[in-house]
Amino acid sequence: MTRKQRRLTMIGGALVVLAMAAGLVLNALRDSIVFFSTPTMAAEKQVPVGKRFRLGGMVEQGSLVRGDNLAISFKVSDGGATLPVTYKGILPDLFREGQGVVAEGALDASGVFKADTVLAKHDENYMPKEVADALKKQGRWQEGAGGKPVPTQGASNAPASVTR
Repeated sequence: MTRKQRRLTMIGGALVVLAMAAGLVLNALRDSIVFFSTPTMAAEKQVPVGKRFRLGGMVEQGSLVRGDNLAISFKVSDGGATLPVTYKGILPDLFREGQGVVAEGALDASGVFKADTVLAKHDENYMPKEVADALKKQGRWQEGAGGKPVPTQGASNAPASVTR
């Protein structure tokens, strides 16, 4: 075997080891990746029971119900679909009806999203891009001067104003 052949064999072996290591890392990370969906996307994809994902949308007006021992239920809507959410814990200070929210958890067998993490909008310019795009597509989002959202008219399920 010539020197050039030995060098090529060593490089080929190193590439195989590197590819195997990358494959193992990606496989290990696969279970920890949490995908983002709106209620409409979750319904269209028919997300399986127990599969973790992030749900984003608007907290529907009049849907917030506080129970015993920090139990809370509310509905998240993107204008096309609505998904009931339950959560047990302390909600962020900025959480309220008619505002953007991202909840992380999974669907149960009855179709209720059981959240273990709830994030409220942190300023007037925040909303996940996917949620804003879904609301724009459905005509429930209009931008005013400076890119700030303004109220939309004729939206039956949407809050009076939509913020991002």
